[in-house]
Amino acid sequence: MPAITDAKILILATHGFEQSELEVPLDSLRATGATVHVATPDGAAIKGWDGDGWGRAAEADLKLSDVDPAAYDALVLPGGQINPDLLRVDDDAVARVAAFHAGGKPVAAICHAPWLLIEAGLVSGREVTAYPSIHTDLRNAGARVVDRASVSDGGLITSRNPGDLEAFVAAIVAAVQGDAAAQAA
Repeated sequence: MPAITDAKILILATHGFEQSELEVPLDSLRATGATVHVATPDGAAIKGWDGDGWGRAAEADLKLSDVDPAAYDALVLPGGQINPDLLRVDDDAVARVAAFHAGGKPVAAICHAPWLLIEAGLVSGREVTAYPSIHTDLRNAGARVVDRASVSDGGLITSRNPGDLEAFVAAIVAAVQGDAAAQAA
């Protein structure tokens, strides 16, 4: 596993991402020295959701179909209701999530983004957390749902909401660097 300063991390999102759940990992991971790219379905900028309305745009670095999971050390999936709901019906997005996991790369999902983990068939038998409104979906997919700020299990990192972003980012850094003790904290 690389040092975080040598890591290359991908954020996958589309319109309606929870503003802080994309921006905080993007900025925090870049601040550690990691190279972080944002991929969108068409390679164009996407609009966030902030509070009760549309937020700021996020620029894209590449188109989803141009993503090579082997070129990255981890995948981050921001939540919000709209973003993961749109991506979970995008076969290419689901295939990329599954490919990252199959390649042994950490896959981090916050809030409603574990919907993508369900679609990729990754949660059965895993301990996860998420926004409370999708707990039943996760249980129905075979996951063991817990209520903690961050959960790491089998290469999956999950968190509940924007209030968990510090723990979420710390778990991503630990997973990328292969720090098992920090991931368990």
